[in-house]
Amino acid sequence: MAAPKRLRRERGLQPEYDAQVKEMRWQLSEQLHCLELQGELRRDLLQELAEFMRRRAEVELEYSRGLDKLAERFTSRSGRLGGSSQEQQSFRKEPTLLSPLHCWAVLLEHTRQQSRESAALSEVLAGPLAQRLSHISEDVGRIVKKTKKMYHVYHSESMNAETKLREAERQEEKRSGRSALSTTTTTSATTTTTTTTVETGPHRKSSLKKGGRLVEKRQAKYLEHKLKCTKARNEYLLSLASVNAAISNYYLHDILDLMDCCDTGFHLALEQALRSYTAAESRTQTSQMQGLGSLEEALEALDPPGDKAKVLEVHAMAFCPPLRFEYQPHEDDEVAEVLIEMELWDEILPRAQNIQSRLDQKTIETEEVNKTLKATLKALLEAVASEDGDILDSLQASPSTESLKSTSSDPGTRQTGRRRNQQQETETFYITVGLDRWDRVTKGSTEKGG
Repeated sequence: MAAPKRLRRERGLQPEYDAQVKEMRWQLSEQLHCLELQGELRRDLLQELAEFMRRRAEVELEYSRGLDKLAERFTSRSGRLGGSSQEQQSFRKEPTLLSPLHCWAVLLEHTRQQSRESAALSEVLAGPLAQRLSHISEDVGRIVKKTKKMYHVYHSESMNAETKLREAERQEEKRSGRSALSTTTTTSATTTTTTTTVETGPHRKSSLKKGGRLVEKRQAKYLEHKLKCTKARNEYLLSLASVNAAISNYYLHDILDLMDCCDTGFHLALEQALRSYTAAESRTQTSQMQGLGSLEEALEALDPPGDKAKVLEVHAMAFCPPLRFEYQPHEDDEVAEVLIEMELWDEILPRAQNIQSRLDQKTIETEEVNKTLKATLKALLEAVASEDGDILDSLQASPSTESLKSTSSDPGTRQTGRRRNQQQETETFYITVGLDRWDRVTKGSTEKGG
């Protein structure tokens, strides 16, 4: 009767584990889908912004040409104000009437200045600013690809952890089954010996001795299987704790770090690019400051932690930590903690010391890697921010098309290329160090039960 009961118990536990693992895999796939979706949304946004800047540059250039033609047309016609009429000539000589003519001349000059400013703004929008947005889009795509590689590394590590957990579970079930069989055999042997003693009496001492030795042999075998069962249970509990710790660390820390990797430099780069746009507009379109104030407020509201919190809130089902794996005892075994038998003391103590030593070493390594990551991230963000300063340099205090053309031929393009290469190298180092730290932490968590 014990075997069918145990079989029913195992059939009841396995679907629960499978359902929990299936739910976690669904969450992982949803997380990857969400990260990819966020990357696509960012790239689409940057492409739309770059296209908007190009179209706006065309409008500004056409507007500049129209203003220039308008100013030239009325400048050529301004001589008509003098005329041949003696009355008009006398009016022009009056000091109080010279100011309207002066205002007219200032208005024409202001129109020509507006034409030059619009042409300069067109150069900035179609050149450095649109190029900067394209660079940000490339950076976003590259970072998302590298983040996906990090995600696949974690996925493979989680599969290995699941395999180890299943192996420990099978070993625990196997040892428990053998222990139950040994207990049954020992009980049967004891009963047989007692029956033989009652039936034969003192006339079969040799048979009694054989029965006693058999009981002792079975008892020793039972104790041996019991010890192996305890070791298997301990291994199962340690593996279970290791898996739960790795899962908890992933949902509470690693996935948030993964999202931070996807956002690396994006908000800062977008903020700097659009700040350059607002500065250029402010210098050339002062009459539109009220409308630009709304955009300035939107830039001030850029908040990477807030965005991440919103993503987590919208996709709460994908990022909420799952329930912990609960210990499922075998049959009537209600022991839910690691037992240290005297026979296991010599094995458990060195193992605990080894685990503590590895934990201390991993802690020191993690602290060093975190310092390196902070310094690298600071350098990376400085490189991202420094590239945006060239956009404002392209728009001078009194810009003109000729001045921008002259500045566009300087070595600034080569400097931008060098900075881009240096930024990509720093970015690759940052992602590589983060992946190495993640790999060490994940391996350390999955090897605790080993």
